[in-house]
Amino acid sequence: MPYVNIQIIKGATREQKSQLVKDVTDSLVRVLNKKPEHIHIVIQEINEENWGFSGLLTDEWKQQQDHV
Repeated sequence: MPYVNIQIIKGATREQKSQLVKDVTDSLVRVLNKKPEHIHIVIQEINEENWGFSGLLTDEWKQQQDHV
């Protein structure tokens, strides 16, 4: 029973999340020969101020990009 946890920054539409679930499910069916009804996918949406990369929180990084 595959369990997939997808973490993204908040802001994706319901349609985008639905497409993610479909595409990941299709990939696991194709690559690992798993049954769709055995695949569980969780999408966690994270606030930008709780996500960091390149030494900055995402909201700070975006502010820097606006001034470049």
